Amino acid sequence: MFRSLRRALCAAALLLPLLVGAQTAHAAETKADAGAGYWHTSGRQILDASGQPVRIAGINWFGFETSNHVVHGLWSRDYKSMIDQMKSLGYNTIRIPFSDDIFKAGTVPNSIDFSSGKNADLQGLSSLGVLDRIVSYAGQDGLKVILDRHRPDSGGQSALWYTAAVPESTWIANLKALATRYKGQDTVVGIDLHNEPHDPACWGCGDTATDWRLAAQRAGNAVLGINPDLLIFVEGVQTFNGVSGWWGGNLMGVAQYPVQLSVANRVVYSAHDYATSVAQQSWFSDPSFPANMPGIWDKYWGYIFKQNIAPVWVGEFGTTLQSTVDQKWLAALVSYLRPTSTYGADSFHWTFWSWNPNSGDTGGILKDDWQTVDTVKDGYLASVKAPGFPGSGGGDPGGPGDPGGGTAACTATYSVSSDWGSGFNAEVKVTNSGSTALSSWKVTWTWPGAQKVGSMWNASYTQTSSTVTATNASHNGSIPAGGSATFGFGGTPGGGGVPSVSCTAA
Repeated sequence: MFRSLRRALCAAALLLPLLVGAQTAHAAETKADAGAGYWHTSGRQILDASGQPVRIAGINWFGFETSNHVVHGLWSRDYKSMIDQMKSLGYNTIRIPFSDDIFKAGTVPNSIDFSSGKNADLQGLSSLGVLDRIVSYAGQDGLKVILDRHRPDSGGQSALWYTAAVPESTWIANLKALATRYKGQDTVVGIDLHNEPHDPACWGCGDTATDWRLAAQRAGNAVLGINPDLLIFVEGVQTFNGVSGWWGGNLMGVAQYPVQLSVANRVVYSAHDYATSVAQQSWFSDPSFPANMPGIWDKYWGYIFKQNIAPVWVGEFGTTLQSTVDQKWLAALVSYLRPTSTYGADSFHWTFWSWNPNSGDTGGILKDDWQTVDTVKDGYLASVKAPGFPGSGGGDPGGPGDPGGGTAACTATYSVSSDWGSGFNAEVKVTNSGSTALSSWKVTWTWPGAQKVGSMWNASYTQTSSTVTATNASHNGSIPAGGSATFGFGGTPGGGGVPSVSCTAA
């Protein structure tokens, strides 16, 4: 996107039955562990260490690239609670932008609230030290991390991957430092080499000073020289052969000039796509909009996936959702990305922009209080969310020595987020109130009136008369002790008040 407009602030006959049984058990175990280890590509899919396809379905949490030198929102909440909330909502990956400033000696994070025990283990740490803690906790929670070199410095976005103050040598040295720092920690599955190259950046022009494809090969090979297991995420440019689009969103050049790295099956191409709350584009005013959009996406980046060239990750997309055009755009894009229930991991990958509410031209999944979920915006993404990944250990909520027993129990709270008379939106928060992790949950309530559910996100439901039973979605049934998950719905008519709810856990 146009950076001047944005950034506010996973015996043979006797032996045969035994072997079959062992293989079946292994297959079941493997399936349960989808997403474990480092990942690699195969055609248009990303596969885990055991060869199972995975889908990145995540969120951007920005701040390390700004003058705060740390993810935003820590002035309001503890970082662990936010990562827990991301997981509870069904996001399985965090894209973390940073600038090269965090590698400078003496760079310390600011605007972190340590009161009432919040963020206590971050006190006295450098920005890189805080990043270590975030990566570690995300891994314990079963989330993967993609590190995004967003800017050369905290001052602003750059068209090219280098500036006079931050030369290419510094860029590559810092990427290698990250590859070294997290080598062996498979929570970090890859690095997004540079955010949104744009004019005069070119693709395939052959000029080493401006050819982003050649620069990505140099940097990608440098990273793989340190850790050959990492994925290398390569964004597009703005213009190719006279055709322009979003910054970082034009991957038309891949067909003729693919990125070629020293280690095979490591390239994932990344596109960014936005709506009118960021900037106008000609396709928004086409009379056939939004039916024209799949063709637009096919042209710029979708063909890479459809022709089985490589995986495609939409690393950023977002909108305030204020206009009808933007609402239609987001619905169309989510459909284009392919529903997980239909296609599984044979789909486009994505990380939504953003978790933060303080992105001026998109807003976030969180509202301005850094706590409340924008259930309408989050609801748009429900069909493309995907299962999480096995945790890295060390974060078992039962604590050291917990044998894994205990009682499964949950509570639920119901709140109305908006009511306009003819209809309403509500949210239900499910909390694990027991001493062991939940694998599934079910919430039931009965309205005193004639209310009916119209649509529900992050849960499935049945309604008989005035009684509604909501059951967890595939991505949010697992809740650690003390953790929570939320789901939302819209219904009619309004004025139904808040019924009593019951929660059953397994």
